[in-house]
Order: sequence, then structure tokens, then C-alpha cells
Amino acid sequence: MLAQLGAIALIVAPVFGLIGLGFIASVSGHLRERAADGLSEYVFGLAVPVLIFKTLAEAALPEGGQPWGYWIAYFAGAFIVFALGMLAAQRIFHRTHTEAVMHGFASGQANTVFVGVPLILQAFGPEGAVPLFLLIAVHLPVMMVVATVAAEGAGKGLSGAGLKKLGRSLAFNPILIGIYAGGIAKLTGYVPGGFLKQIFDMLAASAVPCALVSLGLALHRYPMRGDFAPAALITTLKLVVHPALVFALVQVLPMPKVWADVAVVFAAMPSGINAYLLAQRYKVGVAASAGAVSLSTVVSLFTVTVWFLVLGVG
Repeated sequence: MLAQLGAIALIVAPVFGLIGLGFIASVSGHLRERAADGLSEYVFGLAVPVLIFKTLAEAALPEGGQPWGYWIAYFAGAFIVFALGMLAAQRIFHRTHTEAVMHGFASGQANTVFVGVPLILQAFGPEGAVPLFLLIAVHLPVMMVVATVAAEGAGKGLSGAGLKKLGRSLAFNPILIGIYAGGIAKLTGYVPGGFLKQIFDMLAASAVPCALVSLGLALHRYPMRGDFAPAALITTLKLVVHPALVFALVQVLPMPKVWADVAVVFAAMPSGINAYLLAQRYKVGVAASAGAVSLSTVVSLFTVTVWFLVLGVG
């Protein structure tokens, strides 16, 4: 047990240590808000897409196709906590339909890029990269479409302009472009070589530390400002209920062990910043969403450790 905890600490401590370093740098004023914006844009727009492209281009895909149990296990859990978050917002906190959608989205939307990629690659290595990036490719579009349709479908029907805007944002999303490019490279057998490989290697190597420091800087921007009870409930749904549901499902659905473990850890990630950004767009549930992002990120240091213990990681 102690040996396993020590091994888990070697996985978790560097990840959350860099998040903490970014937070301290922001609080102390050593790095200002423009640094947070610039670093976040670099991570999201260049470093992580290159990391995804490079990993998928070089990865060994599973024989016999993708295990569909993997997708069912993850998204069944995600949609259940989405529905529970909405129900709690309406029945317990008496929020409007649109605000309830924001609560549900925050409950089911995981922080995949800034926490999920570093933690899962650190824990499972190259073997976990394929299930991780394949799920990232589907996760954002599915969750964003469901949340947007649910929010805009309230009362007066869907907004064509809103759905077109969503479609454009997804079509030109840098993370998805990296996934598509990596998939095409894999299908065509293209693997970067020479000086181009060196450039990609350096960019990919910068992705994880920059993402973690960027998240730490962002947490100073999204503090807890009221609405603590909904934020705490969202955090519980995201960090406890979602991974517990996925863990139960992967026990009965067929998939390789590493895919099952990646699904559970992916589900155990804190609420993503997209939850806050979507709430800002609709001007409802902003405090609860921002609070859930910050609170779930801090608490996930402990809950992820517990899930690693349950899964036997380390």
C-alpha cells in the first residue's frame, strides 16, 4: 500500500506541483494576466495539437477496431451526471432551465487538455495515448453540442445562428485539427522525420508543463465567488459520481484493461474551463461554473489519488 502510494505520488505530485507553481506566480504578480492569456493560447493553439498529432501518427492502434464498450461506459456516465446536475439545479437550487444546463454541463465536462493529457500520459505512458486522444476527439464536440442544443432549445426553439457558430468553432478547433491530422498521418503511414521531427518533438515536449502552469494561472482568474453549494455539488458529481459510474460500467463492458483505466481516470478529471466559458456566453450560472472549475481542480488532487489506488495504478 505504501509503495503504491509512493508511486502514485510520483505521478500526481509533479502535475499538481506545476499547477500550484502557476497559481503562486499569478497570485504573487510574478506573471501577469497577459502571460496567462498568451501561454493558454500557445498550449491550446500549437503545443497540444502538435503533441496529439505526433502521438497519433506514431501510435500503434488496437487490432480488431475500437472497443465500443469504451465509448458506452464513458458517455453513459457523462450524460447521467449531466442530467443529475440539471435536476439538482432545478429541484434543489430552483434555477432556470438554461442555468440548469450550465450546471449539468459543468458536471459532465472534463478538463481534458490541461489536466487529463498530463495525468493520463504520466500514469499510462504511450499505451494510454490512443484511448486518451480518441476520447478527446469525441468528448468536446459531443458535450458542447448537447449543452448548446439543451440551452438554446429552451422555450423558443433552436437558434440556427447559434448552431452555425458552434459548428464553426468545432470545425476550426486546434485540438480537433491536431486529431484529424494525426489520424490522416496514421492512415497514410506518414511519420515526421529529420528536422521536422525535431521541431515537433520540442513543441510536444513543451505541451504538458506549459498546460499545467497555464491552468494554475487561470485558477487565480476563476476564484470562488459565492454560489458555493452548487459548485460543491457539481464537484461531487464530477469527481466522485462520474468516475464511479464509469468504473462500474467498465467491469461489465468488453475493452482492454488500459482502455478501461483511461476511461475511469478521464471521468475523474475536474470540470473543464469550457464550463465557465459557456456560462459566460449565456450570462447564467457563471459563479457556480467558475467555482466548480476551481474547487474541482483543487479537490481532484486527492480524488485522483484515490482512483489511482482503486485502479491499481503505480
